[in-house]
Amino acid sequence: LEIIVIVLNENDNSPVFAQPNLTREVPEDTEVDTAIVAREELSASDADLDTIYYELTTTVQDTDGYFAIRGVNNPELYLQKALDYDKFNSTTLLLYARDRPVTSPTNTTNTATATISITIRQSDTRAPWFLPCTRLHNDNSVCISSPYSGRVNISEMSTEPLLLEPGPIYAIDPDYTISDRIMYSIVGGNTDEVFSVDADTGNLTMNKVVTSPDSFLLQVMATQVSNIRKYSVATVEIKVINKSNFAPYFEKGIYNGTVFIGLPQGSFVYQAGDPSTPLVITALDQDFPDV
Repeated sequence: LEIIVIVLNENDNSPVFAQPNLTREVPEDTEVDTAIVAREELSASDADLDTIYYELTTTVQDTDGYFAIRGVNNPELYLQKALDYDKFNSTTLLLYARDRPVTSPTNTTNTATATISITIRQSDTRAPWFLPCTRLHNDNSVCISSPYSGRVNISEMSTEPLLLEPGPIYAIDPDYTISDRIMYSIVGGNTDEVFSVDADTGNLTMNKVVTSPDSFLLQVMATQVSNIRKYSVATVEIKVINKSNFAPYFEKGIYNGTVFIGLPQGSFVYQAGDPSTPLVITALDQDFPDV
């Protein structure tokens, strides 16, 4: 008597990851669709020889959607959306491996979990920022600075760094974990080489006296030392004025005026005792006797 015995494969084994814990450092400027972890490193095995179905989730809030797997049966991890170090610099992903589809009606689904720790490394993506500057709509990637301005006296040589508004020439590397050193130079508007800028400090000084009342509109460039392609240019307006030796003064110490009840806003105030003459307050300056 011939007896044929068929042994049925029972689903009694869970999938197994060769590396249940992985760590990767990803540069901020990694291109979208770049593979982060190869399929071979993330594939799970199953002693029951079942087809493995994969699912990826994230455990860190606001980091969903940046990383993904190629497919339900292909666990290769890749970058799905461009990274921004200022938004987050690390996340933790969970990769599930199941021996049945998620929608399978059977209750005998075995699952394995792999943890993938991702650290974002800041890249040199931004040019220097001149300070002070204002961020646009609370966006840390853009900061707009105002022009600098200052004054020099005609026919007078200043030996000290010029005082500027809203402050001295100063720029930083906004990629703060890199914080590259900044180098300064004048690249335009410096007629007759009247001014010079300290390459390290940004201090603006005079090389010679100014003999004409024409203003200067300097272009100052801030460059990262290790990457000269990362640079920004700021405008510095230097007005040439006559030296002021005297403070302005009022013609009178006290001015008296009269107003009438019920007049609309913007109406004149008249001289006290002379209701037909508007009250005028004037000041004089001996430096400008003809004004």
